[in-house]
Amino acid sequence: MARAVATSILNNGRKAVEDLNLLKVLQLEIKHEQSSDRLQGHQTGLLRDFALDWDSPQSQDVFLKRKCESGEEIAVSALLGRITAESEGENLFPREVLMKVCIKKPELSSVLQFDCGVYNKGDIASEFEIHNAYYLQSTSSRRSSLYKGPLFSSLDPHLQDALKEYLIAKGIGAGLINFLLVHLHKKEQVQYVKWLQKLEASVSKCE
Repeated sequence: MARAVATSILNNGRKAVEDLNLLKVLQLEIKHEQSSDRLQGHQTGLLRDFALDWDSPQSQDVFLKRKCESGEEIAVSALLGRITAESEGENLFPREVLMKVCIKKPELSSVLQFDCGVYNKGDIASEFEIHNAYYLQSTSSRRSSLYKGPLFSSLDPHLQDALKEYLIAKGIGAGLINFLLVHLHKKEQVQYVKWLQKLEASVSKCE
């Protein structure tokens, strides 16, 4: 009986030490994140004619819309993707932004969809590249078996460049992509700190 009590006390003591160690590490990480805002003062970028339509503090993505005088509608959704190879070191924006651009003419039910990647190379201005370009017969034609277009990288380079210039003319320029890079990285940092604080609170209650 005495041995069982001693073992229980020892196990509880070990758990308390482990919880205390974890709590200290969490508190140090929170303090570090709050005191080293690496994006503070960095130019956010301009939305210009785009309006921020969705930006929930709990979600990872954002949604922007623009309606032209002609009635043409342009929708942009974006979220952070993988860490890019170019981001090793002191890059402020280690992760690529996955950006989807949809363009719809007022008199047509079809939609042009572009899947893009936005990235930053150190002090060099932000850039974007098109990964895929799709033609959708309507906003509801999402079946994977439908032919949407060829592999983008297989297109003639002149056509690839022309499609990129088309997007730039629609407002997918430096201001917008800079906004997405800065805003989404800041958003992730805030969410990371809140996640750490939730872990801290949970560990504290377990003591």
